[in-house]
Amino acid sequence: MTRNFIIMAAVFGFLGVGAGAFGTHALRATLEASGRYDTYQTAVQYHLLHALALLGAAWVAERYPGRWSTLAGWLLTAGILLFSGSLYTLAIGNLSFMGAVAPLGGVCLLLGWLALGIAAWRAQA
Repeated sequence: MTRNFIIMAAVFGFLGVGAGAFGTHALRATLEASGRYDTYQTAVQYHLLHALALLGAAWVAERYPGRWSTLAGWLLTAGILLFSGSLYTLAIGNLSFMGAVAPLGGVCLLLGWLALGIAAWRAQA
């Protein structure tokens, strides 16, 4: 599972940098005109931050293998997809109903961090 989380972190990192550059250079005028530039930037910020967190989850899964570390990686993955994905869709497509999906992603991110802590807490010292 560690390898999968590292690969997903690398893909999310790559896509996050690309999304940030694309939003700043190609979409900025459109996003500012719709009042969604800040929403897009929030999506990029959480996307990249949690790509790094997923890399950390891979390390935790290697160091403290078990269901909690695996769950952490999957929750962070789901959180990135749901939280940042819904904000990207909201900002680019101006689909306001996608704002209702973001909190689900946020809960996944919170639970992912919690699961990381539990994995370390429960590990044998």
